[in-house]
Amino acid sequence: MPARAPWLSTFQSHLSQSSTSEFNITTIALDAKGQTVPRTRTCGFRGWFPNPELHSSTVKTLESQNERPNPSVYESEMISFTTDVRMEKIGQLEASGNVVEAVFWLKDVGNQWRVRGEAFVIGDPTSGEGEEKAREEIRKGLREKEWSWERQVTTYFANHTPVLRGSFKNPPPGTPRSQVPTNPELKLGQKLNDLHDPVARGNFRVVVIRANEVERLDLSDYEKPQRWNWTLVGGTGDGAKWEETELWP
Repeated sequence: MPARAPWLSTFQSHLSQSSTSEFNITTIALDAKGQTVPRTRTCGFRGWFPNPELHSSTVKTLESQNERPNPSVYESEMISFTTDVRMEKIGQLEASGNVVEAVFWLKDVGNQWRVRGEAFVIGDPTSGEGEEKAREEIRKGLREKEWSWERQVTTYFANHTPVLRGSFKNPPPGTPRSQVPTNPELKLGQKLNDLHDPVARGNFRVVVIRANEVERLDLSDYEKPQRWNWTLVGGTGDGAKWEETELWP
């Protein structure tokens, strides 16, 4: 996997501070005389592939079509934008070996960013050799995000307020108040900002429930109560499926 580009964080910061994210993209074309000429147009930045910044309605739209976004597993410094396949830029990219230049003028931060490279086009619903080749080239620029169990637990811990984080340094729950803890760090009412406090983290756990049965009782209309049960059958592998049964409430 490619290493994270040293410029990426700064570029991302500049984009986040800018009121616009449009940029100019230049391709190579041939004029009527067969001479090489530049062709420039303005495009809208759609995020770093494969992580576009989703609008608030996007997830609902996907769900309404029984779709869902990919899990956020990969990142890259590959710029993405969208276009109509019938635009001239598509043919120009194919004819020139995909060479391209993109220029961002981010006035709010007073910076211009120029990006030269190769552009690959994906999205052909019929797939085909060109689509597969483009995907393979794009894969070369993808980087798997760093993921660890420890970071995940820390994220859960951080998702608590300082008071709730401090509660993991309370005296042992359920023991008589007459029993004074031998550890002086264990006391009520602490506010904890340190996400790696050894005492609190020693007591903190994340519990993950993997369901094999789910039941729903709908009392939104007392005159027509409803109840359902879903049971997972076939284990937890590829053959597993949920069986639904409507019950008398």
